[in-house]
Amino acid sequence: MEREKFGSRMGFILLSAGCAIGIGNVWRFPYIAGMYGGGMFVLFYLFFLVAMGIPVMTMEFAVGRASRKSIIKSFTALEKPGQKWHLHGYLGMAGNYLLMMFYTSVAGWMLYYFYLMLTGKFTGKEQAQVDAMFQEMLESPTILTTVMVIVVAAGMLICSLGLQKGVERITKVMMMLLLLIIVVLALRSMTLPGGAEGLKFYLLPDVQRMRDVGIPETITAAMNQAFFTLSLGLGSMAIFGSYVDKNHTLLGESVNIAILDTFVAFVSGLIIFPSCFAFTISPDMGPSLIFITLPNIFNHMAGGRIWGTLFFIFMTFAAFSTILAVFENIISCGMDLFGWSRKKSCMINLAALIALSLPCVFGYNIWSAFQPLGEGSTILDLEDFMVSNVLLPLGALVYLLFCVTRFGWGFENYLKETNTGEGMKMPKWIRIYVTYILPILLLFLTLNGWIG
Repeated sequence: MEREKFGSRMGFILLSAGCAIGIGNVWRFPYIAGMYGGGMFVLFYLFFLVAMGIPVMTMEFAVGRASRKSIIKSFTALEKPGQKWHLHGYLGMAGNYLLMMFYTSVAGWMLYYFYLMLTGKFTGKEQAQVDAMFQEMLESPTILTTVMVIVVAAGMLICSLGLQKGVERITKVMMMLLLLIIVVLALRSMTLPGGAEGLKFYLLPDVQRMRDVGIPETITAAMNQAFFTLSLGLGSMAIFGSYVDKNHTLLGESVNIAILDTFVAFVSGLIIFPSCFAFTISPDMGPSLIFITLPNIFNHMAGGRIWGTLFFIFMTFAAFSTILAVFENIISCGMDLFGWSRKKSCMINLAALIALSLPCVFGYNIWSAFQPLGEGSTILDLEDFMVSNVLLPLGALVYLLFCVTRFGWGFENYLKETNTGEGMKMPKWIRIYVTYILPILLLFLTLNGWIG
């Protein structure tokens, strides 16, 4: 069976960026930036994006493109006889399932809020009523299950149409709309009365605010955000590497994707900070910002229902672009491992993912007494911790060591694959950095995540 290919380079870049662009860009980036001194945090973030994120991304793409396989088989194709690197394929596969066990639910929340905004359910509601609506949604297993099933079924349907006709075509349209909506929302937010103060808070580097929080804490937070924003370590990028041709170097493509990802995160801040300052609300509130604070803001804004609807369709697209990318990885693993057809892999995974997503749904209602990480925690928190703090950094470390050590694929092979094609070349001198310094940074990030 011949491996499918992307219809265009644009499709590859938008799909990979869509995978990286998730809900974390929209609420987590502005929230963390707000907490750690605005502009100073953004500068550190950009530094670590170049120093850590982009090199690991080229490695994941290189393993995918050289092997032409999904995560489950890519290491097998490239490792030397008798080596055990391929075992990571199973860990990565498990990570993809675990990520989708809670991400499908959160995407469902976005979809439900889009429906609430569109139908005017928030209109005229007081702050306490908006708070209550969020609680009502979480406490209803029927609502949460329904929206989760819609998300999983829509994702599988699109993936079943094929790489070019389904995933690539839909993601292109979604990403174009996402970029358009986000710019429109940012322009609206920046022109709100009082919004300029929010822009100052966000964009002007404030060393004092950074000192108050702690300089090491700020640097660690920026490192964390820069690394996790690109969704590396679970083979989601490797799968797109396996579909792409050899016309362009992988460093150039990785830089394009990182720029798109950062653009969305940065512009999200231009939406959130001015609107929070215009309505005197703290911008460092985390997820409640999206579901409680912003609906309240839209309620008090001229044409708020329209802006709110646009915002939640944008959030739905951001979540769904990641889901399509990870579903593609999961389906491809079924095809590579068991020789299933694309349609069969979609059908089996449709049933599997609906069943696997139920614990997260029930964690807010039927099983809410189960608090795995202590008082007030949910099943989603446990699943998120496992993916973000354990599997992603460990997976990235495996890709890194596989590409730079003689015990794996080796630096020469990695460099040759990365630099094949036109565009930016990875310099030879980077070998010392990626072999001796980058692994220590990744190890620090992993241990810090566990201790924190």
